[in-house]
Amino acid sequence: MTSEDKKCFFKSVITYIDEELPEYVLNYFTNGLTEKKLKKNEVFIDTSKTHNEIGFIAQGLLRGFYIDEKGNEVNTRFLKEGNFATHYKAFILHEPSQYTFKAVEPTELLCFDNKHIENCYKLYPSFEKFGRLMAEAIIIKMDDRLESQHFDNAEKRYYDFMQEYPDLHNRLSLEQIASYIRITRPALSRLRGKKS
Repeated sequence: MTSEDKKCFFKSVITYIDEELPEYVLNYFTNGLTEKKLKKNEVFIDTSKTHNEIGFIAQGLLRGFYIDEKGNEVNTRFLKEGNFATHYKAFILHEPSQYTFKAVEPTELLCFDNKHIENCYKLYPSFEKFGRLMAEAIIIKMDDRLESQHFDNAEKRYYDFMQEYPDLHNRLSLEQIASYIRITRPALSRLRGKKS
């Protein structure tokens, strides 16, 4: 994917979020993006560093996870093309994230940092609407995930995963999916057998 293709994809997603954002504001924001390429298993967000940039995934797949008290990686999110990769709380508070974000496969991102987004807010008040809409979308997605963990059984969580990510079962390991759904791999195999 060329740099121009990535920027066009990015602009289409931004316009989808806020169709009223003026073209000159969108161009200013897009011109401040930096490109980042990650190899498989390379880290995008590291728990040992202050989280100060948001990545838009132009191509590839990231997973967010934390390490539990037994040393296991617990997957909390999968982010594919068209998603924003961030731990929003850590980004806003300028602190390290409690989650690691790592590339599942070679991944290309367009990134913007705190300083660039703050400049956009100062220069273009209309950009604040986009910021609010993006924040709302991130918060709603995280709340949906949290509520699913609290209120849905394993079968419903698996069904919801397949609805939200119909193409990811071929890009992720069974262990990664089981961890995300919060079940064991044998339990996931049984659920997959029921859905076949």
